[in-house]
Amino acid sequence: MGQLIVHNDIAANGVFESPSHEDWLALDNDSSDAGLEQLVLADAMVLGRKTYEGLAAVWPQLTEDPVLGRFAGRINAMPKYVASRTLTEPLEWNATLIKGDLDQAVAELKNAHGGRLIVSGAGELVHELARQGLVDEFWLRVHPMLWAAGSRIFDGVGPIRLQLVAATPYRSGVVWLRYRPATG
Repeated sequence: MGQLIVHNDIAANGVFESPSHEDWLALDNDSSDAGLEQLVLADAMVLGRKTYEGLAAVWPQLTEDPVLGRFAGRINAMPKYVASRTLTEPLEWNATLIKGDLDQAVAELKNAHGGRLIVSGAGELVHELARQGLVDEFWLRVHPMLWAAGSRIFDGVGPIRLQLVAATPYRSGVVWLRYRPATG
């Protein structure tokens, strides 16, 4: 059976989107490459509507980009499964609409792919997946930034006790944290 992994960049206080929409990610080649390499390790992506629309508008344009082009081909070709109450099929960007109950659909996707399903985004879908206990790992790249305001990735979710699997620091101050829901 495959794994469902939430993969996201956050500020040190859990904000996932700057309130002023300015660039806040502490980017360095090592942590940026590692983040993209983690993404392309996936067998498929599971996305909410907003994340799907945002990524689908950008990644197909990046195939010739000197830096991101090496990842774009893999990301564009990867199957994507989109949870939405408003979108209808057919979807573009190698995407399929998730139908039925989320817990059953995720179990079927895990069985069908047998590998990693990466959930990118931090909205309603991630909250529901975490609340239902469907997330196998949380991969969080924590950036050295604090925001006084802004949406926090897990507001309204929990309690969920996590077990640290790995922590990898980068020279930019970014730390990649891997957690699993604790058992017992």
